[in-house]
Amino acid sequence: MSFQAYLDTIEDKTGLTPRQLVEIAEEKGFAGPSVKAGTILEWLKQDYGLGRGHGMALVHVIKNGPRIDSKHVGSSGVHRDGSDTLWLDGKASKPAP
Repeated sequence: MSFQAYLDTIEDKTGLTPRQLVEIAEEKGFAGPSVKAGTILEWLKQDYGLGRGHGMALVHVIKNGPRIDSKHVGSSGVHRDGSDTLWLDGKASKPAP
């Protein structure tokens, strides 16, 4: 599953866009460099029922922003994406490919 597919599924499961979840994480103080992934994963599990795989995709965005390594773009691996920048504003507003 690509990073973007994880984020799209998170939106389906929570009713919130990835950007909204990032903003909530920032309000809770989870975006700081000293915050461990486990802390964020526990919050996502408790409040939204997200598992580790989906949670780690969001942890990446919370900690690093929407850019992913270009090695995932156009590759043949399971985590391949069409762009090195993830769309955080919701599936309905995503530009057509």
